Amino acid sequence: MTETQENSVAMTARPLALVLGATGGIGGAVAAKLLAKGYTVRAMHRNAGAQAAKTPQYEWIAGDAINRADVMAAAKGADLIVHAVNPPGYRNWGTLVLPMIDNTIAAAEAAGALILMPGTVYNFGPETFDAITEDSPQRPVTVKGKIRVELEQRLEAATRRGTRVIIVRAGDFFGPGAGNNWFAQAVVKPGRPVKAITIPSDTGVGHQWAYLPDVAETMMQLVARAGELPAFARFHMEGVWDHDGEQLASAIRRVTGRTELRSKRFAWWLLRLARPVMPLARELLEMRYLWQRELHMRNDRLVAFLGAEPHTPIDQAVRDTLSSMGCLGQDPRNAPVIGSVSRGKPV
Repeated sequence: MTETQENSVAMTARPLALVLGATGGIGGAVAAKLLAKGYTVRAMHRNAGAQAAKTPQYEWIAGDAINRADVMAAAKGADLIVHAVNPPGYRNWGTLVLPMIDNTIAAAEAAGALILMPGTVYNFGPETFDAITEDSPQRPVTVKGKIRVELEQRLEAATRRGTRVIIVRAGDFFGPGAGNNWFAQAVVKPGRPVKAITIPSDTGVGHQWAYLPDVAETMMQLVARAGELPAFARFHMEGVWDHDGEQLASAIRRVTGRTELRSKRFAWWLLRLARPVMPLARELLEMRYLWQRELHMRNDRLVAFLGAEPHTPIDQAVRDTLSSMGCLGQDPRNAPVIGSVSRGKPV
């Protein structure tokens, strides 16, 4: 092989990341960051052809995360597996969540790949809510929480067999391209100018949010320094701490330039009425406690390791989100954000 050929091979030898859940909010944000960081991104979907037409920059492969053979085949040659897949609408968690993580673990062990996964707050019971750290006791009060605890236990067990794992836990997601979240499905209505703001939390109760591009950037910075981390590494993000449940609404008013926008509380009573006939209503009501008490994760470990947490100013984050949802349009009342700053360079 000539020197020119060797240089060509070196230039094309990009690390390979398999993203499970690339069509979801966090999976999509991480896939985009990986591509920007120089990775070849492979994504698995049951309808790979249709997805390839939408995002041809990724290498799409047909398969299902519940099928081990599919995951094993997709993970061949992967340096990194992003496990960002969950059953839609909270359905079938009891039968799908753990088999899917088992498939990812088996694929990572076979490929020698690092596993990167977004964590959830479901793992924690209310007794830890005031200041949750990565080492806080995990005593969940819901079925979904118990499943997530077991999921992380299985990942930790895999690290004792040689696999490396990074878990990044953050608040409720919002951001461009993320439709399956509280912001896009409850706080504002997509596809139209904002006419009202719905607040899911009880009066005066703070809530933790996470802007997806910031979560993805945090994950990338951790992956870049994975060699400095323990085999099983967990980190919490501060994200956007809405200390009284009103700060996100205030940002929406500033971004739209509509100070008269009214706030209203989420109609939890409607979910109670729908519970007998609507499975999703039952699942959402199970998580009601997360809006009744403040849950605040500490990011001390993350800051100590990275030096700072990637953070987009709230007004810019809200503007980008509303724009992607079609909520800004050409309304002349959408005045420029006063006093916001552009997104800073990553740490």
